[in-house]
Amino acid sequence: MKILIVTHVVARNDGQGRVNYEIVRAALAAGHEVTILASSAAPELTSHPLAWFVPVKPSMVPSRLLKYQSFAWRSALWIRAHRHEFDVVHVNGFITWARADVNSVHFVHDGWYRCGFYPFRLFRGFYDAYQVIFTRLNAYLEAGAFKRSRVVVPVSDKVRGEVLAHGIDPARVQVIHNGVDTDEFTPGVSERARFGLPEAPFMLLFAGDLRVSRKNLDTVLHALTRTLPEVHLVVAGGLHNSPYPALAAELGLTGRVHFVGFVKEMPVLMRSVDAFVFPSRYEAMSLALLEALAAALPVVTAQTTGGAEVIGHDCGIVLDTPEDVHALAAAIERLVNDRDGAAQMGQAARELAKMLGWSAMAQRYLSLYERIRARREVAGVPVVVPPVTVDS
Repeated sequence: MKILIVTHVVARNDGQGRVNYEIVRAALAAGHEVTILASSAAPELTSHPLAWFVPVKPSMVPSRLLKYQSFAWRSALWIRAHRHEFDVVHVNGFITWARADVNSVHFVHDGWYRCGFYPFRLFRGFYDAYQVIFTRLNAYLEAGAFKRSRVVVPVSDKVRGEVLAHGIDPARVQVIHNGVDTDEFTPGVSERARFGLPEAPFMLLFAGDLRVSRKNLDTVLHALTRTLPEVHLVVAGGLHNSPYPALAAELGLTGRVHFVGFVKEMPVLMRSVDAFVFPSRYEAMSLALLEALAAALPVVTAQTTGGAEVIGHDCGIVLDTPEDVHALAAAIERLVNDRDGAAQMGQAARELAKMLGWSAMAQRYLSLYERIRARREVAGVPVVVPPVTVDS
């Protein structure tokens, strides 16, 4: 089978990039030929004898809005010239103006805009205006990308609902959840000293982008003020332009909240805490949440977080709304006051994660590819081997 993957980045350390990385890795291992049309790709993939890398150099135009358009136009031109060479063309959201067989949906801008927690307003300054224009334009472009795709693949049931709201035929929609590495993320010996963390307290973990309100660290900090003093929080994420250290100090939490910055050894950090708290205001499918499950951590999250749908009462607590400070504090207190119950939740979380491995996810995509190729062959579309040379 000849497969074309179109995305900005294919790499292990990128959310969407990791999903595509695992798909490419599985496809190559199965003997399929894969062409990657992207700005960058992991060398261990591109050096494979069955892989071709078509680089789309990042544009020098200002703003993400224009950079994405540049990639979309240039990739579309390449696909138009080479489309007949592939059995399956797999894109990710609005990444290109070209038609696709498979479109993986990792984020829905219209869903974020309409979720009830969107913080920006058009006439409240230049930054807010840019964010609103960026969101609404991407929502429009995504709707078109979904309609141009044969099969749309939301990464969660939550995202499926947002895709269907665009009028997409449910028969063309297939949910495939993101995966997790259950060998890398696994329970083990705590190493709190490595991160400068105290050994005694019940330690919660929050991980995410600390520059934006969408991840909802502010509600977590306010909930922490309503819990026992023995409850601490470690926060992993880049601190540049983050307002949250100042908020923690303002709330009198300086001694209980530990900002550790961007953490490369996240599996080790997850082995060193007692629970994962992540009531994001909007999330398509959180990889960090799946990693916490694999690390045998009980999870406290909210319905607005994609991935919450897989969490049963036996492995975590799912809040009805992300901004209910009292409910979040009560959920944390429940874990603190019942350590044995929290440990049992963690064990159940680990068992759940074993069913959500990267291999299982990738095989679902490969099965979808096979069905698409079979339909193309029935329709009499010729299959042509892709060229060995790589266009720039």
